Amino acid sequence: MTHTSTGIAGLDSILQGGIPTGSAVVLEGAPGTGKTTLGVQFLYAGATAHNEPGIYVTFEELPDQIYAEMKNGYGWDLRALEKENKLRVVCLSPETFLHQLTEPNGIIEQMIRQIGSKRMVIDSISLFKLSDASEKDQRKSVYLVRNVLRKFAQTSLLLQERNGEQSGEIPFENYVADGVIRLAMKEHLQKYRKRTIEVLKMRGTRIVEGEHQYKFVDHGIHVVPALSMVEDKLLPTQFTPTGIARLDKILQGGVPEGSTFLLDTNSKANHKYFIASIFAEQIKAGKNVISLNSSLTSVTDTVNFLSLFDVSIDELLKNNKFFVIEHYKRSYPSQYKDAVLDVSDLNNDEYKQYLRQNLLPVITESMGKGERWYAYYDLNTIFSQRGAQFVTRFFAEEVARAKALGITVLALCNFAEMEPEVSSYLERSSSGVIRTWVDGNYQFMQVTKSPNGVVSEPLIVESSERLPYVNLV
Repeated sequence: MTHTSTGIAGLDSILQGGIPTGSAVVLEGAPGTGKTTLGVQFLYAGATAHNEPGIYVTFEELPDQIYAEMKNGYGWDLRALEKENKLRVVCLSPETFLHQLTEPNGIIEQMIRQIGSKRMVIDSISLFKLSDASEKDQRKSVYLVRNVLRKFAQTSLLLQERNGEQSGEIPFENYVADGVIRLAMKEHLQKYRKRTIEVLKMRGTRIVEGEHQYKFVDHGIHVVPALSMVEDKLLPTQFTPTGIARLDKILQGGVPEGSTFLLDTNSKANHKYFIASIFAEQIKAGKNVISLNSSLTSVTDTVNFLSLFDVSIDELLKNNKFFVIEHYKRSYPSQYKDAVLDVSDLNNDEYKQYLRQNLLPVITESMGKGERWYAYYDLNTIFSQRGAQFVTRFFAEEVARAKALGITVLALCNFAEMEPEVSSYLERSSSGVIRTWVDGNYQFMQVTKSPNGVVSEPLIVESSERLPYVNLV
């Protein structure tokens, strides 16, 4: 199926390229939301950028009024387009329009053939309901309009008034139309109002769901798709996959080298497979490892979990390339003796000094040989064992050091159990944030911050029998 550009880049992006060609789409909204502007912009773009002439049918405004508004507001010279046979603006009564629409060689058919029309805007089909016709006849009128527009292969917008306080009842026209786009105005930051556009339905194409903001600018309506953030132009060129296909797609390849990501989770969510999958892929990419585990995850647990992802750390252990920072007094197999850095009896200052003396030189020497490192931190452990103030200082220092050395970091945390100032600081200090939580009977995951500026919609976490044992839907 081909797509017809709306002339609004952000809206085309939401529609995966534009409105499916030949579709009849209801454009609904309260007065003042910009239905007329969007409709004219759709026709203007077709005539000037795509060599697709169009027709604007109005039941209320006179053509001269539309000419003046669009010329003064956006510099669109509709009269010039009419002279070039790229546009027709016609004012008719709803009754005359319906009659001429079905009349063989009627006014509508003549205009379509005269200019080779590909697009049509009807403003507005709400007036069909104001006639004396029965509800049955009103529905027939909508069916008639849609079918004739299809017959003449017109990609069309059918404007419809919708009060912001209207009941939840879905208008009949929305069932008949191929698509429904809604414009709305809502309170924003108490003193302001924001304008939103939402594609409620569109046959024949995938859409980006949710409400997206738009504004009136010099060139017409400008739509900014939701979850669009400013992209960091200094992105690294190398990525390590997470092992979770949908997450890699969102992150445009995986975890950037040398970045710091937070995994924010609550106590109900099973985050282990996310951690293990990322952990395993980092090892498969040839990296050495530092792991600071929680009270619930021992060295043996880490080894066993990684084995589920077909990863063995035996070689890393033999060559002093896998270290575990242990905050808890517990036993571990003798083969892991050299890998475990026991800091359970150290105070905060001793702890930092211990890492500088026993770990930093090993990493520095290793990186001098061209080796790369991955660090996993359970920040909840540091928070509970060493306090909130230490977390902010420690994390800031570690992030700065990791960035300088090119170490990739994944840190587990639970913002809900931290002080707001601490969680806010951690989020600001990181390159990206992945959240996973349980709501009712479902677990969700969402990327809320990323180096490439992409923020995802909430995705359902589905259990899977195959690697990586989770699927994002």
